[in-house]
Amino acid sequence: MSAPARLRITGGRVYDPANGVDGAVRDVCIEGDRIVAELPAGAPRLDARGLIVMPGGVDIHAHVAGSSVNHGRRLLPEEHAADPAPAPTLADGATARSGTGGTIPSTFTTGYRYAGLGYTTAMEAAVAPLAARQAHAELDDTPIIDAGCFVLLGNDEYLLRQLAAGESARAREYAAWLLGATRGYAIKVVNPGGIARWKSGGGGGGDAARNVTGLDDAVGSSAVTPRLILETLAAAANALQLPHPVHIHCNNLGQPGNVATTLATMQALTGRRAHFTHLQFHSYGGERGKGWSSAAKQVIEHVNAHPEVSADVGQVMFGPATTVTADGPVEHLLHVSTGRKWVNVDIELETGCGIVPYAYKEKAAVAALQWAVGLELFLLARDPWRVVLSTDHPNGGSFRSYPELIRLLMDRAYRDEKLKQVNQKLLAGSALLDGLGREYTLSEIAVVTRAGPARLLGLSNKGHLGVGADADVTIYPDDPDRATMFSTPRHVIKGGTLVVEEGQLRRAPAGRRLSVRPAFDAAVTKDLRRFFDEYACVAFENYGVEPAP
Repeated sequence: MSAPARLRITGGRVYDPANGVDGAVRDVCIEGDRIVAELPAGAPRLDARGLIVMPGGVDIHAHVAGSSVNHGRRLLPEEHAADPAPAPTLADGATARSGTGGTIPSTFTTGYRYAGLGYTTAMEAAVAPLAARQAHAELDDTPIIDAGCFVLLGNDEYLLRQLAAGESARAREYAAWLLGATRGYAIKVVNPGGIARWKSGGGGGGDAARNVTGLDDAVGSSAVTPRLILETLAAAANALQLPHPVHIHCNNLGQPGNVATTLATMQALTGRRAHFTHLQFHSYGGERGKGWSSAAKQVIEHVNAHPEVSADVGQVMFGPATTVTADGPVEHLLHVSTGRKWVNVDIELETGCGIVPYAYKEKAAVAALQWAVGLELFLLARDPWRVVLSTDHPNGGSFRSYPELIRLLMDRAYRDEKLKQVNQKLLAGSALLDGLGREYTLSEIAVVTRAGPARLLGLSNKGHLGVGADADVTIYPDDPDRATMFSTPRHVIKGGTLVVEEGQLRRAPAGRRLSVRPAFDAAVTKDLRRFFDEYACVAFENYGVEPAP
């Protein structure tokens, strides 16, 4: 058996905030797929003098695999034709697989392009349990990045039946069973109760009445409300000691005045771990039908004051996007308001799916407000470990726009110049117009793109360069144009393998799946089998990614 590969990265300025390293010149030693304390003097070296060394990037929330993502790919053939991704030539002379790009790239292109930005881990943020097998197959086909799935539960028929019957303990056991059966990583809640109500036509009176609008609206049974769903699933995630808390997409996404719902949701879970995703889309003041305003200050003040709360921003970036979400009511509203082509799917007994292509334009007043709200959340956040970077790829923009977003955070002069170019109609009262002067440091960028997401996900081997960490390392040129710097890493190492070398993709190893398997009371499966026999479209034995326990 050959000895594990060794590599000493020498002379670079290291940013490793999880270990208190802030730009110190030091070596990073790799043996096999791990960071080690030291290597023999004769170990191979990679000269990083004048370069910036960070852990590999970690994307806490993106849509990169699964049935909804595939629907989006099929909806946008014109994007794929316009953005072919030629097959790269690897270090051994072999030709890797080609693919296509656009706002939703093909599997191989997704892996290549994440690695090309220095990212080595990405979490698929919304997988219907029924479609988990397909999501894992696609992730297996996505090279380089390690990935896991957040499993949708906030509108699940079996869960709602347990809550209506007052069976909160059985609901918790069901959540534990489902995570294991789907090889999931975390519990995801999207518009809790709203999708179930909308699919059933509950409420009548048009689309707005069919959705829920507040935490105490009835969902089917009058005993079941969004509040109860949230409280039950937050408690389940914490009782099961999952590495990541319940991952929440609040009710009323994208609606003016939704700040009231967002703050009510946060207050309902006070004292309990909870992660609020794409917070920008939930931080609007104003009133439905009567205008929009920024409510970023109110929302981020609550986050700042509650250390049990974390969030990713879901920044809107100008340019093309594709909205992909389980929140079918939102997508129907977007389709009606824009006239764009769309997809809307009823995933029976579990959730929904909606997709609408979109473009955020600098001269569009609402898009300019959304852009400003996201930046306000970043710049007013006091703890970057709990408010981390995302664009809700591809909803607010592609993950390929991360370098531009980083420059906006690090360069006030650049940000102020961009602010002058956007539609000012809805920006009255925006903190950006008040001259927010904060500029993120390289260490803070390392937190919001690496160390922070890894910590929030409970990935103890990710996001840092300490002994025992995964050997995921990115080496950037120290370019004063931070967008250029973060879009063109010089070297990327994934699990000890040099995948990007002198800016070129040279190797494409398989990534690993990240999953949890919490213990549960096996008695829950007896009732589940009965439910599947009576209502489900697949047999219980065929439902999970792995054989039913």
